[in-house]
Amino acid sequence: MRRFHLMLCAAVIMAAMFVLIDRESSNDTKIISKVPTTQKVVALTIDDGPHNKVTPEILAILKDKNVKATFFVLGKNVEDNPRIFAQEIADGHEVGVHTYSHSSLPKLSDKKIEEEFEKAEKVILPITAMPTLFRPPGGAFNERVIRIAKQRGYQVVLWSIDTRDWECPPEKRIIDEVYKAVKPGSIILMHDGQYPIPTPRVLGTIIDGLRERGYIFVTVSELLQYNEVGHTFRPFGSPF
Repeated sequence: MRRFHLMLCAAVIMAAMFVLIDRESSNDTKIISKVPTTQKVVALTIDDGPHNKVTPEILAILKDKNVKATFFVLGKNVEDNPRIFAQEIADGHEVGVHTYSHSSLPKLSDKKIEEEFEKAEKVILPITAMPTLFRPPGGAFNERVIRIAKQRGYQVVLWSIDTRDWECPPEKRIIDEVYKAVKPGSIILMHDGQYPIPTPRVLGTIIDGLRERGYIFVTVSELLQYNEVGHTFRPFGSPF
């Protein structure tokens, strides 16, 4: 009898776990950091621009290498550099929202978070269609940030490889980190919002090296189509 009760309890626990897993996997408020796939595809993402010097250099490299990236832009930088932003669109790159001013959103009120979206969208929409992807500045989020982003129609995207190029480390360190960490479905984080930054000097080498390893470059939205088992999400409050 005791064994029966133990087996019954185990069955109840497992059933509860399956319900929980199902709820987690169907909850579209979660955050994408990579895509589960066996295909050797990766997404290059570039944050904080457009910058009047760095972004044109990056666009030239991407065009030469025939690679499409996803740019998470700041509204204030779009406002300052609308022609460069328009060139991103004309070159066939994907764009996502990175707020207007790069404020840490969890520190703001709901009203201020909404304003960050509204001001960014106001300068983006005259140039291109409404983006569907959003990346919180610094990867900082809480449940309020995710709720507001979802209400505005955004899918929240983080990353699985952080090059930390904004710290201006040695170029070899950036390249080696990408080669070491890359896996099918990786989302690579780079930046174009400051000068100087080593990103333009390493980007071509990273593209060539990953191609030699059999990888294909796609945008984030394209990467999501390679999902083989359901999105890999980071739950609220998890470390990056």
